[in-house]
Amino acid sequence: MAEVERRHVAVVLPPREGFGPQSAGAIALLQARLADPGSAPAGPFAVTVLGARQDGPVFPLPYVPVLDSWWPPGSDARYAAGLRRALLPLHPALIEVHNRPDLARRLAAWFPPQRIALFLHNDPRGMRGAKTAAHRSALSRRLGAVVCVSAFLARCWTEGTSGLPAPRVLPNCLDLCRLPPALAPEQRAPRIVFAGRLVADKGADSFVAACAEALPLLPGWEAVMIGADRFRPDSPETPFTEALRPRAQAAGVRLLGYQDHESVMVELSRAAIAVLPSRWQEPFGLAALEAMANGAALIATRRGGLAELTEDVSVPIEAEDVAGIAQAIVGLARDPKRRASLSQAGLERARAYDLPAARRQLDQLRMELLRP
Repeated sequence: MAEVERRHVAVVLPPREGFGPQSAGAIALLQARLADPGSAPAGPFAVTVLGARQDGPVFPLPYVPVLDSWWPPGSDARYAAGLRRALLPLHPALIEVHNRPDLARRLAAWFPPQRIALFLHNDPRGMRGAKTAAHRSALSRRLGAVVCVSAFLARCWTEGTSGLPAPRVLPNCLDLCRLPPALAPEQRAPRIVFAGRLVADKGADSFVAACAEALPLLPGWEAVMIGADRFRPDSPETPFTEALRPRAQAAGVRLLGYQDHESVMVELSRAAIAVLPSRWQEPFGLAALEAMANGAALIATRRGGLAELTEDVSVPIEAEDVAGIAQAIVGLARDPKRRASLSQAGLERARAYDLPAARRQLDQLRMELLRP
């Protein structure tokens, strides 16, 4: 039986997104996961990822760097021109632009607009080319599809518009088969983990302040923070992290710094509790999904996409309510049955976000865009 020719899809990353084990953020990790042919039989599409020139190693996937060193960083027009030159010889059947509405608009002037999909991982109302309802309406009517990682983002996209088709919702995913074995609740370390960027939006300071109240009431328990200001080993020190360090030390919280994704997953698979005190209107809440998929009992705010992701499978908190966060930590640490219940509920919720289902949804969307 003759082999069916695979259609070529070009996945376009934002210009500042890394695409390697030591540099990838959430968007790049997700695209590497979806494009990795080693984790599933070959599907109907062959994927090439395009993005900025990488200084370090890249994932072992087809990758085309398009940002020449002489281009000023952040120059949208020049990045778009570089993408055009890189895309033309590839002859992609589809172009998927991630998190850059203005870039999708520019590419739609050179390539068939109905073969371009815009994938949103953050609130579009603050993005160049999508800040107004008129901009978002124009893009919706011109592009082949607008895709959001949560219903929350879909609502942000349609705010102030009328008569637009609802954006497609394709949530983030994890390859559950590649996660480390999650320890049973009774085998987990008495450890409270914050995993994420050490910035105010993620509530890193609230976590430290809450631990300062909670840890003296929890003999034998410890708290750790994994992360830095940026998703890379050489993340710079910032005024926020400089101020956080002495407070964390005084609270008895260990700062582990940046860790690669695999190391973070191992830590979450062994820790009893994960805390996400995010102030930000989370577009999805990937850190929450990772905690649940690794069996950590979750304490989290309900900001943005976290509300739909963690409803009924986490202890709800408010980011500014330090006493409330401390109370939630102490209560969960002292209640092994509750921790076991949340751990199981989180594992079950995470199964709905496994990679095979996400690939099927994405392939279905791609087939729809290719219909005459």
